[in-house]
Amino acid sequence: MCKLNCFFHKDFLQRTVIILTVYVVRPGDSIYSIARAFGVTPQSIIEPNGLLNPSQLVVGQTLVIPTTDQNYTVRSGDTIYSIARRFGVTQNAIFSANPNIGADGRIFPGQVIVIPGTERKLGTIEVNGYIFPGSDESVVRPALPLLTYLSIFSYQVNSDGSLTNIDDEKWIQIARENRVAPIMVIANIRESGGFSSDIASAIFASESVQDTLINNVVNTLREKNYYGLNIDFEYVYPSDRENYNNFLQKITERLNALGYIVLTALAPKLSGDQQGLLYEAHDYPAHGRIADRVILMTYEWGYLAGPPQAVAPLREVRRVLDYAVTVIPRNKILMGIPNYGYDWVLPYRRGTLATTFSNIEAVNRAFRNRAEIKFDESAQSPYYNYYDDQRRQHVVWFEDARSIRAKLMLVDEYNLAGISYWTIERPFPQNLLVLNSMYNIRKVI
Repeated sequence: MCKLNCFFHKDFLQRTVIILTVYVVRPGDSIYSIARAFGVTPQSIIEPNGLLNPSQLVVGQTLVIPTTDQNYTVRSGDTIYSIARRFGVTQNAIFSANPNIGADGRIFPGQVIVIPGTERKLGTIEVNGYIFPGSDESVVRPALPLLTYLSIFSYQVNSDGSLTNIDDEKWIQIARENRVAPIMVIANIRESGGFSSDIASAIFASESVQDTLINNVVNTLREKNYYGLNIDFEYVYPSDRENYNNFLQKITERLNALGYIVLTALAPKLSGDQQGLLYEAHDYPAHGRIADRVILMTYEWGYLAGPPQAVAPLREVRRVLDYAVTVIPRNKILMGIPNYGYDWVLPYRRGTLATTFSNIEAVNRAFRNRAEIKFDESAQSPYYNYYDDQRRQHVVWFEDARSIRAKLMLVDEYNLAGISYWTIERPFPQNLLVLNSMYNIRKVI
């Protein structure tokens, strides 16, 4: 894995220019022709995009191109409109950067125009990244310069208030060495897997069990040198809504008094009265009032066992944010971003599972199956279809530089505290470049 990620270290991020171009591969493109068009070396495209085989480009694939200038050589068929769409900028921005282009917008093949990039960062945000104890260190390390918090998933809480220990010491040390605040995560996950409503209910029903759990959390935070706690209780019974709020108040007061922060993870709700086991006990106003940070899990519309669609369609993410900012302080909200893709067999049949993989593998799979990547403008998400060796049709939804940039723009638009990645255990160098070009990252240690 180092072959893909070892170049992308702290020094690279520090010397990378702010101006970036997100280029969408067209028929006939090669790394060399693209590099020539932008006046950069092929290697300056290959490395930041994690291209193990530069000859395997896919039509519709995005490439992030760091440049000191933004020169583009016009091709036959280009218009100001098509160029603006391709590079994710406005037509007015192109006109402003190219005063030699007349009001009629006429351009000609061979003409060199300037593509305006992001010349200033939008501000400073907080970034949380989830990992598992067994995550590949060579994949995680490149992301550390761009993280505020590292949430290690997870300690399982038991109905008696005890905790199932995890092997997290290495990650806590690595995080602190890189000025990333390590965050302990607790979740109501049963030993066999899956979230348990009953475990959460047993904890909420007993003050003595709560005391036991809180004492165990405090001891772990102290002994392992954590910075704070992330509470991820899901599928809580609706009848336990107030009990959950009371527990959250109790544990937050205790931890805040000891100098620890408390984060909570909440399902993506559209309103306060949204029905369903996943949503009803997640009280946005209460968590917004009590917790130091609230992670909105704005992903999984397209999910492992569900019908195919974008994992985090922008229109749906907006609907969650539209509600959230009315009841949660904006400076407490971390918007969730997925770092993975799904492959579904069509036609979808209830009970079947999609295949999960990295965004890089999604592009590689498109190449192997001679698929053209398309982009859903409403969802602001890439996708493609292909047929496998058994002549079964598939659809793949994933993330690319365009979809990540669109999500990151929401942080500035809604004036949020920042973002939270589920997870950073899969390589996605483009994401790091886009994030670094748009925001400074707040460090708390």
